[in-house]
Amino acid sequence: MKHTKKTLILGIGNYLMGDEGIGVHLANRIQKDILSPGVDVLDGGTGGFYLLEYFEIYDRVILVDATLDGNVPGDIRLIKPRFSTDFPPAMSTHDIGLKDLINALQVLGKMPEIDLFVVSIASIQQQGIELSPEIENVIPILIGQINCLLGIAI
Repeated sequence: MKHTKKTLILGIGNYLMGDEGIGVHLANRIQKDILSPGVDVLDGGTGGFYLLEYFEIYDRVILVDATLDGNVPGDIRLIKPRFSTDFPPAMSTHDIGLKDLINALQVLGKMPEIDLFVVSIASIQQQGIELSPEIENVIPILIGQINCLLGIAI
């Protein structure tokens, strides 16, 4: 039986903390789009070890998360982390969970290909489900970059 490669687009973040929820907002919007066969989307919330099973069953995981890195809000960077130390030093509130998850995958020998899109935010202090205009405006750009990474014509 031939193994079909599967990709997961995984949005991480806290939906109730404004811009910190960029990954979750993105996942919810992409879920409404028609995706290529073999591509699934998941709202991963605030991460943690409950996401481990998804990293074990997918060949490739495209993560989207917010970061407090001091860059201009809305700055998008693509990182290809292989180790927990490859993550930006100032990830958002669920940083420990993702780094621990990557360490666990390394120990288990079940590390999929990972692409991490980080979006710079100004703060995680705000409460509410709305994104700031700077972050809202980068969602179409981010979707385009994900489609390009997947080889989907825009």
